[in-house]
Amino acid sequence: MSKVEFPTSGEADVAIVGAGAAGLSAARRLLDCRPGLRVLVLEAAARPGGRALTIDRAEIAAPLDLGCGWLHGAETNPWLPIAEKLGFHIDRTPAPWDVQFQDLGFPPEQQKAFERASAAFYTRMAKAQEDPKDRSLATLLLPDDPWNGLLNAVSSYVSGADLDQASIHDTAHYRFRGSDWRVLEGHGRTVTQFGSNLPVALNTPVTKIDHGWADQVWLETSSGTVRARTAIVTVSTNVLAAEAIRFDPPLPDKIAAAQELPLGLANKVFLRLGTPEELPPDAHLIGNPHSARTGAYHLRPFGRPVIEGYFGGSLAQALEDAGEAAAEAFALDELAGLLGASFRQRAKLLISTAWGRVPTIRGSYAYARPGAAGSRAVLAAPVSERLFFAGEATSPDAFTTARGAYYSGHSAADQALAHLNN
Repeated sequence: MSKVEFPTSGEADVAIVGAGAAGLSAARRLLDCRPGLRVLVLEAAARPGGRALTIDRAEIAAPLDLGCGWLHGAETNPWLPIAEKLGFHIDRTPAPWDVQFQDLGFPPEQQKAFERASAAFYTRMAKAQEDPKDRSLATLLLPDDPWNGLLNAVSSYVSGADLDQASIHDTAHYRFRGSDWRVLEGHGRTVTQFGSNLPVALNTPVTKIDHGWADQVWLETSSGTVRARTAIVTVSTNVLAAEAIRFDPPLPDKIAAAQELPLGLANKVFLRLGTPEELPPDAHLIGNPHSARTGAYHLRPFGRPVIEGYFGGSLAQALEDAGEAAAEAFALDELAGLLGASFRQRAKLLISTAWGRVPTIRGSYAYARPGAAGSRAVLAAPVSERLFFAGEATSPDAFTTARGAYYSGHSAADQALAHLNN
């Protein structure tokens, strides 16, 4: 990453707010198309990448993805060729989510029953998509269905929100085809290395965007004012909804759309294994398949001596509020219930995430409230042909993913180029 000083001239052809996957995609697209363009990416945090974050841990001599970790729809995912071009290694081991290790706490007949309940749920969702009136996914649950809890838990993993919070119409727009693969060196590292040599000013939060000028956009930052011919805004919906960035003239439609597309919450907890050989690589457990408040546990990803626990929705929020020790205790309680009480002595906390507490992001990924499926298009729409918006929340059919963020940044860059070429 090319960490640039704030420009003394304060001028740019395109200013990009946010150096996450969308912002970096936009910057790369702009400079690939017009190498001489003056592009400046303004990032509030001390690092690029946004919700893509890979860290190295010496205790396990391996990287960990604290944010996005899977190449969903890998065969057509734009991050796949990027990772390969960077010389990274792709692990094509099938995702383990549909297999319960040794059927612990979840016997085969129950797994089959849940598969039937899940298929019926998605059939009902497809039919409800045809209804003109939107409603919450929770309205699709059958009364007293024993699998309502697990259906809700799965929703929280996918969208960061419980079923009663999420729109049927919006969820049905999501398109997913293909495999789930991983980058051995880390998906987060793929995103940040993709952005290497881009002009990114870190620790430079934008506080106001004045787009009322005839031929410029003025961006007030902690380091001074940038005057740009056009700007691309890629910050999260929770940042927009909180009006951490003020727009002049005001953009009430954008703020309202962001409020209808809040970030759900999905957090991870990594447990270091003292005796990793007791568990197979790339196995999986659902902590309690009879509860909505349960974690999903990836056992020894890449064969490493760790368990990657995953919590979503209201459970993730409760554990984040309670602190790191609570997340560790919850995970150990569920795993000890399946692997035996002595397992507590053979695993300990390595690290956990709290994405809702990251002030420059404030959550994980954007879901649409019931009735708000159209808000993604409202958020994505350009303003005065000089101000453009990108980010996974603006993607019509790949929201919640880094690939959706990439495509949105690419699209916003093309819109900006069209304006600059006029």
